[in-house]
Amino acid sequence: MHTKRRFRCISRLIVRSLCALPLLGSDANAAAAQNWPQRTVKLILPLGPGSGTDIGARLFADRLAAHWSRPVVVENRPGADGILAINAFISADDDHTLLFAPSGTFTVHPFVREKVPYDARELVPIARVSNTIVGIAVPASLEAGSLTELVSLARAKPGKLNWSPTSGMTDIVTSAFFKSAKLDVAKVPYRDSVQGLNDLIENRLQIYVTALAIVRSQAEAGKVKVLALTNRDRAAIFPNVPTAIEAGFPALTLEGLVGLFGPRRISSELRERIANDMRTVGGNPGVAARLEATGQVMNLGSPSEFNASIEEQRERVATAAKDLGIKAAP
Repeated sequence: MHTKRRFRCISRLIVRSLCALPLLGSDANAAAAQNWPQRTVKLILPLGPGSGTDIGARLFADRLAAHWSRPVVVENRPGADGILAINAFISADDDHTLLFAPSGTFTVHPFVREKVPYDARELVPIARVSNTIVGIAVPASLEAGSLTELVSLARAKPGKLNWSPTSGMTDIVTSAFFKSAKLDVAKVPYRDSVQGLNDLIENRLQIYVTALAIVRSQAEAGKVKVLALTNRDRAAIFPNVPTAIEAGFPALTLEGLVGLFGPRRISSELRERIANDMRTVGGNPGVAARLEATGQVMNLGSPSEFNASIEEQRERVATAAKDLGIKAAP
């Protein structure tokens, strides 16, 4: 009897200990999150210096470094449609190395590549940061003062107008719109956005769907016209330019979502901690205004909010790709 009673007591102790393990793990993760960072934090970007995303990353890096009392460095890894930056981030496998990137960089990869050379599950959403303002621009000399007039002009002159998109999500969504509207418009690819802008000014290119930051100065100089924005809301820097939704073309709606990602092994506690810190430093005077000047709108959000935004974007891209008859790569 004593042996059985002793066995039952030991069994209860084991069960209680096992039940306590998740709590101990959670406490350990919470403590680790509070003590993070222990060293320099690196933000890897898929775009080059001077881009809107780069400026935004450096704005936050400076303020986060002061907030964390640790250096925060920005490393630009442009090229290969974002693959170089993504592979560098995944290879680091380090919770002090984060990816600061437009989510459109990778949500389109299954539809523009025969095989995606990485596992998307390695990119864990931490914080939504901003939305890039995307505009639909035309030459000042073009006889179209609105999106409706532009569509009418394209329909009246099949095969006579050229257009160019920013690569990725902008390309797929706009191409799907032209196909659904049965518009015969020739696509002209550019590796250099400056060349596309020069051709737009000279009316060799009639439609440019790109970040507002690229065309803003020429629009303000009266050399090009921004007919509409693809974002859901108007931009304070161009308050008189309607959205595609307001213009009656909701199929052209897309958001240039930018955010911060961590490695797969990052804890949920640390993700929440970093997202909260992003909100704190993002509230500093001048950050939103500086972002806006580069053609971005502050849109800070939690890990769950950022993940929901990415899933919405994935569905948007998948729908447009299906309309174009594009199948996702394995």
